[in-house]
Amino acid sequence: MERIITKVEQFIPAQPKAERVAAYARVSTGKDAMRHSLAAQISYYSDMIQKHHGWLYCGVYADEALTGTKDNRDNFQRMLRDCCAGKLDRIITKSISRFARNTVTLLETVRELKLLGVDVFFEEQNIHTLSADGELMLTILASYAQAESLSASENLKWRIRKGFEKGEIFCLSMMYGYDREDKQLVINKKEAKVVKEIFKRVLDGESMNSIAKDLNSRKIKTKQGYDWTAYRIACMLRNEKYTGNSLLQKTYINNHLQKEKLKNVGILPQYYAEGTHESIISIEIFEAVQEIMAQKAKTCEHYAYHTNTMFTSYIRCGKCGHNYRRGKQNGRYFWNCSVFLSQGKSHCQEPRIPEDTLYRLTAEVLGITDFTEDDLFEAITDIVAFNHTLTFNLQTGEKIVKEWQPRSRAKSWTPEMKESARQRALKQRSEK
Repeated sequence: MERIITKVEQFIPAQPKAERVAAYARVSTGKDAMRHSLAAQISYYSDMIQKHHGWLYCGVYADEALTGTKDNRDNFQRMLRDCCAGKLDRIITKSISRFARNTVTLLETVRELKLLGVDVFFEEQNIHTLSADGELMLTILASYAQAESLSASENLKWRIRKGFEKGEIFCLSMMYGYDREDKQLVINKKEAKVVKEIFKRVLDGESMNSIAKDLNSRKIKTKQGYDWTAYRIACMLRNEKYTGNSLLQKTYINNHLQKEKLKNVGILPQYYAEGTHESIISIEIFEAVQEIMAQKAKTCEHYAYHTNTMFTSYIRCGKCGHNYRRGKQNGRYFWNCSVFLSQGKSHCQEPRIPEDTLYRLTAEVLGITDFTEDDLFEAITDIVAFNHTLTFNLQTGEKIVKEWQPRSRAKSWTPEMKESARQRALKQRSEK
């Protein structure tokens, strides 16, 4: 009898897919206590997610940021990109205020993640954004958090401004020539000698560039440990605190969300408090230096800087990494490495770029003759200048290298410039 054998297929139920879970943490400052708090949050979430059955640990995204806006948080942005790439199913965070303090930012982000099917769980409020009433609760609570942040900010501003009216100094910065002790400015004798030397050399007619180069050659650093520049010396020379007096409320914070420090140009009252600390420079020397600086500003008007253009912060030096600055000399605009301008050829030797050359090469890259700032922003991330080449890094990841030739000096001279040079030569001959 023929034996019949039939293979029996066993049904194995599909295993549930592990939910990919990550956490987000943020602290507000870079102080040591806050760093410990951030480390504790990372440890807590790592342990919690890995111990949860059915969850796949996908890391902790953490930022040290002053505000809860999206733009200034690198890891927050990286988390959003990973969500868009389908790498996460759920995000756990401590509270609404840690995720975003701005109601608009919060709801925009939550809705964006909701469309991707990513759930955000806020521990303190016990809210899941994918739940039916999640968005309504978020709107109410985020508005409350924003109002609470505004109230705290306004209370602090009120206390500081009342202190200014009484001549009190707040938020003492690291100031060369002084140390901070018990919320007071105390003279640092070693640094004070350098301060007096700088003021005296300016009175004697020496340029700020020359002084900066000399201080750097003597290995004397700023309070923060940086090299000296003409700009840093100018800031010192304009600081009235070296006279022992203080102009209060020079700057202000625009709002409690952006927290951008702005120069006070009449928006708020200022107060001049005398004798707030011991002086290093006399009033007479300080005022004499201000007159010299005012005269220098007038004589240097032909070599002015104009930075508010579409290329500002776009051009980077390929040698030292610093940004290029826009200048004007003899009626022509150009772009030069900021290190070359402040510290000279000994620190950076990259040549200046004529602005018409910059516009011509950018137009070639964009394929548009009359391009706008939006055209530049949408196509180019930055421009690297190195050895008579401009490397355009595009948003697509592509690089386009353009070479340029320096303008011949003979061709660039106007008839007026040639005549002026001829007159100087004739004068030199007659003197000889």
